[in-house]
Amino acid sequence: VQLVESGGGLVEPGGSLRLSCAASGLSLSNYDMSWYRQAPGKERELVAIISSVGGRTHYSGSVKGRFTISRDNANNMVYLQMNSLGPEDTAVYYCRARPTDSGGSEYWGQGTQVTVSS
Repeated sequence: VQLVESGGGLVEPGGSLRLSCAASGLSLSNYDMSWYRQAPGKERELVAIISSVGGRTHYSGSVKGRFTISRDNANNMVYLQMNSLGPEDTAVYYCRARPTDSGGSEYWGQGTQVTVSS
């Protein structure tokens, strides 16, 4: 099983980025998917989550209204559209797959760096 994030980079304040998480070795339809981020010296925090079925979403207060999580189960992809980025969004962003079956394993990607700076 692999989760591979991409799409990170350097962007100016106010800009946008779209992160992608490509999953292999599992069927995403059996997983709730989420994005986390970890800034230097801080704890890893939940950014957004999307349910396996129905596509229900939840966002942290700091990104609500600016970020959008989406998924494409047919292609085993999850996305995070990030708009109106600010320096406080600088972090390594991670993709997480949590199984809907409580007996299953969860998986994490290796992360992608997002840096917001002028």
